[in-house]
Amino acid sequence: MVLIVEEYSGLGPEWDAFVRAQREWTHFHLYGWRGVMERVLHHACPYLVARQPDGSLAGVLPLVRVKSLLFGHFLVSQPFVNYGGPLGSEEAVQALTVAAVERATRTGAGLLELRSRTALPVSLPASHRKITVLLDLAPGDPERTFKRFDAKLRSQIRRPIKEGVTVKFGRDQIAPFFEVFAHHMRDLGTPTQPRGLFEALGEVFPEDMWVGCAYLGEQPVAGGVGFRWGGEFEMTWASSLHSLSKIAPNMLLYWSFMERCVREGVPLFNFGRTTPGSGTHRFKLQWGSREQPLHWYQHGAGLAKTPSPDDARYAWGPRIWRRLPVPIASALGPWVVRGIP
Repeated sequence: MVLIVEEYSGLGPEWDAFVRAQREWTHFHLYGWRGVMERVLHHACPYLVARQPDGSLAGVLPLVRVKSLLFGHFLVSQPFVNYGGPLGSEEAVQALTVAAVERATRTGAGLLELRSRTALPVSLPASHRKITVLLDLAPGDPERTFKRFDAKLRSQIRRPIKEGVTVKFGRDQIAPFFEVFAHHMRDLGTPTQPRGLFEALGEVFPEDMWVGCAYLGEQPVAGGVGFRWGGEFEMTWASSLHSLSKIAPNMLLYWSFMERCVREGVPLFNFGRTTPGSGTHRFKLQWGSREQPLHWYQHGAGLAKTPSPDDARYAWGPRIWRRLPVPIASALGPWVVRGIP
């Protein structure tokens, strides 16, 4: 059977119906991300499909072009998040990958990266520089899940409660979340995405996107944004104020998201990607979670990976960024980070 690979010009419902029928689909495969990438981040999105001779879909690939003078030219599926590689039959996945390689070569992209959470039947080399961390929950019974944690972890969760920290959920928490997120990212020396990204995602995915913020009195001290799909929730962005690390508001924040998952019958909590051996990796493992390797397939004669603060070529960036006032860092950050997929 000969498949026809083309840029997708159809409507969201057709795309999403196909995506949701695939076993390995993730929230980042959904069509709504295309409009957000284009409208908020101003990236071209040559989403590709493989069609059977009768016109029905056999595979999809949500491809995004990220291009800047400072960092270079990338084709990524999906940038800024963890998953988004090709979905569909083995033949379709292979045809879409070949088409993506051809497009990267033709357009001069320095790197093509297909971010899959599972191994794909393709010949491209895979990077395993990132992993994700998963925690199985006991749906319907928060107390049962809580008792699985060791005594030290339970104490760390109770500590912020004793200090008066509370947690709120809702789209009205985007602004306080971003306040914490922008401060935290500046302290790390990392540019932040624009607040408009989170607002747009909340508009496009009002049911799927969960936003939570921890408060000490009226002050937001930790916040998280993530997405629910199928039987899974991923904490995609999370931050807390370093100045209040002694009372560990982030511990209560994470538990509050887990507790919500349990109450809503979501059996799997995804901590999101991390670098093996990092402090963030150790934080995520302390919950009794398990690791899952990621398969990020790459093609390109130029860069071996997307830009990172760990790269010696960009080591100067974090040193400068940490010295900026938070309002200036928040204003400049989106112009920089949009080029770092």
